[in-house]
Amino acid sequence: MPGFSMDAAAEQRFNVNLSILFTELPLLERPAAAAAAGFTAVELWWPWVDSPTPERAELDALKKAIEDAGVQLTGLNFYAGQLPGPDRGALSIPGEESERFRANIDVAADFAQSLGCKALNALYGNRVEGVDPAVQDELALENLVLAASAADRIGAVLLIETLNKPESPLYPLVSAPAGIAVVDRVNEATGLGNAKFLMDLYHLSMNGEDLPSVIDRYAAKTGHVQIADNPGRGAPGTGTLPLEELLGRLRKQGYEGWVGLEYKPGDRPSAEAFEWLPTEARAAR
Repeated sequence: MPGFSMDAAAEQRFNVNLSILFTELPLLERPAAAAAAGFTAVELWWPWVDSPTPERAELDALKKAIEDAGVQLTGLNFYAGQLPGPDRGALSIPGEESERFRANIDVAADFAQSLGCKALNALYGNRVEGVDPAVQDELALENLVLAASAADRIGAVLLIETLNKPESPLYPLVSAPAGIAVVDRVNEATGLGNAKFLMDLYHLSMNGEDLPSVIDRYAAKTGHVQIADNPGRGAPGTGTLPLEELLGRLRKQGYEGWVGLEYKPGDRPSAEAFEWLPTEARAAR
């Protein structure tokens, strides 16, 4: 598999998404597995898909596993329903799901704060049959304002992510401009300026966007980057995306934040899915 050059890799700060990599292991064993593979930073989707407010003992156990592994939590999703699965987000879905999202806001923010995590990701939510999209958008803005305030309370950014239409056909944010428009609306509503774009190069490529143009236009509003190759959502080098070049372009545009490894390991243990990345470049500097 083609790899990143050491010079190019050394310019980036990589973390591992423990909700898509190392999932062959129990949740509490994943931080240590990432550390054993040479990484010093991790991120997570909300780990308790059935509970926006898990028992304190569960929160404490995960916190201890992360601390004991000696890795830094750099990103955390708010509750977003069944992820992975048919659901994509909860905050714009009227009724129980929206209420579950609201119940999760302070729980997620407090957990992130306890580990020094400075980025909280809020998935927008699918369109719902029979509900006016404008009603969903109004509800989404209300909940994103609450989420941005909670993120601000802990000194974090609120991330707004675009997905891709082929895999998430009911998700309304399937282009970079759509995601940026929500970022701008939230910042205008709160005056906090802490809403940022989550630039997922895999999802954007699946939507057929011009990635160099997206980078040039929106790097300044980007708070986090995630990568996987396309096609297949595998490790860099398994598809055709020029990820080394694209990340270099982001750096030239001034992006110095984290790059989350959010790809599928394929038919092998996750620990074997990092040969593209020199070992010396896995520890964040």
